[in-house]
Amino acid sequence: MARAITTAEELLRAGDIGRCELVRGELRMMIPPGAKHGWVAINLTGPILNHVKANSLGAVYAAETGFQISRDPDTVRAPDLAFVRADRPGPPDRGYYPGAPDLAVEVLSPDDRPGYVRDKVAEWLEAGVRAVWVVDPRARTVVVHESNVEPRVLGDGDTLPGGDVLPGFALAVAEIFA
Repeated sequence: MARAITTAEELLRAGDIGRCELVRGELRMMIPPGAKHGWVAINLTGPILNHVKANSLGAVYAAETGFQISRDPDTVRAPDLAFVRADRPGPPDRGYYPGAPDLAVEVLSPDDRPGYVRDKVAEWLEAGVRAVWVVDPRARTVVVHESNVEPRVLGDGDTLPGGDVLPGFALAVAEIFA
């Protein structure tokens, strides 16, 4: 019988076990998202990557990049898109990024449960993420979460600002879903 995976190191050595995250020492398998999820994620990734590179703001990480946001018990989360400021350490040669990104973006899948998403946002914020953007393709909204601030819901007629996390960034929400 295979030993349970409970630490980031064990997860890293596990090989190709499929899409998963480690949450407080518990392995959680995840279903690969559908095509619309990937399409929406790339519509947001492109503009963010271009802005970050043009302004030397830091590094953008693709979906499924692991961020180890806690130890004992270990938690390794993988947002759909992440940004880390330039003044922070670069990625390790091997292993998960040590700590939380500055921005974590989660694109909802049709089967995401509201409680699961709420818990994940809270976990990101507790770990030190400065902003979490929850993108809902069905509702065509982006909910911006920041510590100690009421979440802001942005729709088709709004502009998604980068705020303090991505200075100078602005994108029409409608373009994410176009």
